[in-house]
Amino acid sequence: MANPQINVLLFGKRRPPRSVAALPSHTIDGPADIDAAVQGADRVLVIGTDSDLAAVRTRLMRTDLLGIEVAHLPGRRGAVRARTAAAQRVPLIRDETGTVIVGSAHWLPPAGASTVHGEAVVDDAMLFNGDVAAVRIEPTYGPPGLRAAIATGPLRRRRWISGRAVQLGTTGVRVLRDGVAAPREARRSTFYRHTTGWLRVGS
Repeated sequence: MANPQINVLLFGKRRPPRSVAALPSHTIDGPADIDAAVQGADRVLVIGTDSDLAAVRTRLMRTDLLGIEVAHLPGRRGAVRARTAAAQRVPLIRDETGTVIVGSAHWLPPAGASTVHGEAVVDDAMLFNGDVAAVRIEPTYGPPGLRAAIATGPLRRRRWISGRAVQLGTTGVRVLRDGVAAPREARRSTFYRHTTGWLRVGS
C-alpha cells in the first residue's frame, strides 16, 4: 500500500514513541473517540493494554471496518515495525454480546461458589460436564480460531481443545474478558469465530 494513512490511538494518557510522533495521534477515552480516530485510516497503532486493543477491534467489528490494519504496542518498543510490517488476516474471536477478546477470557465461579457447575463444549467435543474450578479461552492466530482448557493447578499441564466456538450452559458464571469482568453473572456464555477476521500487523 503506497503512502498509507496511519493513526496512533493513545490509551491511559500514554504518549507516542518518538519514532511515530509525527503521525496523527488521538487520545482515547471511550468508543466515540475510537470511531473518530479510525476514520480514514488504513492502519492504526494501538498503544495500550489488551483490553484497549479489544475495545478497538470491537468497534471495528461493530462498524464494519475490519479492513483497517491493526498494530498493538503495549509499551514503547516496536513502533517502527508496527509502521512497516505486513498485515495478515487472522481469526477474530467474539462473544454473544458482540465483544472481542484479544489475550484470553475466563469462566469463573459465581459469587460465593468455588466451582463453575454446568456443561461446556468446543464445537462437538465435550470440554466438561459437572464442576470445574475455571475455564480459560484463548484466540489463536490460525484456524480454527480458538482454544479452551479447564483450569488446573500451577504444576499441571492444561489439555487444550481447539475449535471455532466454545459454549457454556451453567447455573451461574462470572465472565472475564481480557481482565475486565462482565457487569453481571450469566447462565450462558459463548465465544466464537466471527465471519470476518481482523488484519493483524505482525510483531
